[in-house]
Amino acid sequence: MVPRALEPAGVALVDKPAGPSSFAVVAKIRSVTGARTGHAGTLDPFATGLLVVLSGRATSIASCLVGLDKRYLTDVDLTARTATGDPEGEVISRAPAPDATELERRVAALRGEIELPIPAASAVKIGGERAYRLARKGVEVEMPLRRSTVYALDVIAYTGEVVTLDLQVSSGTYVRAIADALGGHCRTLRRTEVGPFSVADAVEPDAFEPTVLLPVEDVLARVEAARIVSPR
Repeated sequence: MVPRALEPAGVALVDKPAGPSSFAVVAKIRSVTGARTGHAGTLDPFATGLLVVLSGRATSIASCLVGLDKRYLTDVDLTARTATGDPEGEVISRAPAPDATELERRVAALRGEIELPIPAASAVKIGGERAYRLARKGVEVEMPLRRSTVYALDVIAYTGEVVTLDLQVSSGTYVRAIADALGGHCRTLRRTEVGPFSVADAVEPDAFEPTVLLPVEDVLARVEAARIVSPR
């Protein structure tokens, strides 16, 4: 196999659409640059928003970016739970949506340090095999718990069935698990921030060109500045 090029080097902020996998978006960027390409945190196919893509020698700084806090907007359907915590899974239970008072009680319980089961439709390995592959085979397994921090969890709107949430969480947090803990599933999920980087500055995959790559030195400086201003 011919090694991928180390140039052009830099970091691209990409606004992933719903449908393609993160791998597909990375492959699209690679087809333009011809360089070694990776990302600093995946998004589920149904999810949209900020995907931080590393090109060329910038792939060497992945470890500096994967642990950054994330911010999301999500619409959670509180009338049904699904096997995957998202709209792609089979409905496993239905219940009346809570009133506003009960919803706030549930939301308040999920702020701060939390420990929730990892969704079955995840890439975590169980006995050497990806959990989502076991789920597709119908194999039921007890998913491990994941400890994470919810720094902010705000109700933006509530229709009486679907609640819109704005949340800021530590790296590795599964928003689908939070939706499940609330008694529902994510209808939509959009990542708006990764550390100091915002989807407002991102380009769509079809609009990507090497000129939008951020220099490695600038990216590392922004990450370091953010950690000084808001240390975790």
